Amino acid sequence: MFNSTSESPSVLKIAVTASFIAALAFSPLAIAEEQHDHGKASKEVTGEVVDMMCYVDHNATGDKHAACGTKCIKGGGPVGIVENGKAYLVVGEHKPINDALADSCGKTVTLKGKLAERGGIAMLENAEIVKK
Repeated sequence: MFNSTSESPSVLKIAVTASFIAALAFSPLAIAEEQHDHGKASKEVTGEVVDMMCYVDHNATGDKHAACGTKCIKGGGPVGIVENGKAYLVVGEHKPINDALADSCGKTVTLKGKLAERGGIAMLENAEIVKK
């Protein structure tokens, strides 16, 4: 059953060697993907705080919409910031930042965070308020 002259140890050595080579070959790809996820660019945005539901639906901005937008943001609606016509969805560090921004709806603020974009949607994550 276990013959010392059999080819099994050689096959085992080849399999282990092949696995090791494959791991070495693919490890840079895994590291690159990890850095891509965590290497997001830091961005500072100065613009108007908006209630994203009404902004996207009917371009609601400014003082005329501030009271309604504040109510929607406090109610949990998505909050955003619009700078030079570009809208960013805004989130805090793995949680909504609505409470901190609700009373600034319709006003200009400066936020800083990590920029993420996918499918035409821009998001400022881990956002913090630089200037109200």
